[in-house]
Amino acid sequence: MSDGKNISVLFIGKKNDPYSEQAIEFIKSNFGNIDIELGKRGDSLPEDIGWWKGEYIFSYLSPWIIPDYLLNRASVAAINFHPGPPEYPGIGCTNFAIYNQELIFGMTCHHMAAKVDTGDIIAVKRFPLFSTDSVHFLTQRCYSYILTLFYEIASGILEGKPLPKSEETWQRKPYKRKELNELCICKITPDMSTGYGLFFFLVQPCFCI
Repeated sequence: MSDGKNISVLFIGKKNDPYSEQAIEFIKSNFGNIDIELGKRGDSLPEDIGWWKGEYIFSYLSPWIIPDYLLNRASVAAINFHPGPPEYPGIGCTNFAIYNQELIFGMTCHHMAAKVDTGDIIAVKRFPLFSTDSVHFLTQRCYSYILTLFYEIASGILEGKPLPKSEETWQRKPYKRKELNELCICKITPDMSTGYGLFFFLVQPCFCI
């Protein structure tokens, strides 16, 4: 069993998010040296974050791309919890999955690299995607599964276990915001299937953070 009180953690998460708040309560209760940075989309990365140095970085629904210089200051691991499976790296995961009428979706925990959603995969948690799922409902379910995966990974660290190594790999290049924007302004045409029409009826903004 590892002594979490001797482990330094930088938690970078989403401001005013109840799931981030639950994750924060967990690390506050179990780890000793905690630094927390929260933000929302459009915020600038805090300037004073560069001084941090410790064992782990947890990026949890972070609105920021973590710069390489900061990743290198985590002596054990810099970990991201991505709201999408290895088939959907990058932005707009839930939008693309519903548009493609996927039957299975999931969450990915992975090591962070300089390029977004390319680091080695630690663990994947999958679940069914239903025909009734809207982007909003699927995103909310994603957040619940991310919290569960976070508890599993953080608990393993506290137990002194090495981080898991998944055999799964990323299946494509990360989706970019331009691709998401193009998807969201696409028009319904008479030759589209019912599934496509359902997508545009149910879709609402979701930027995978």
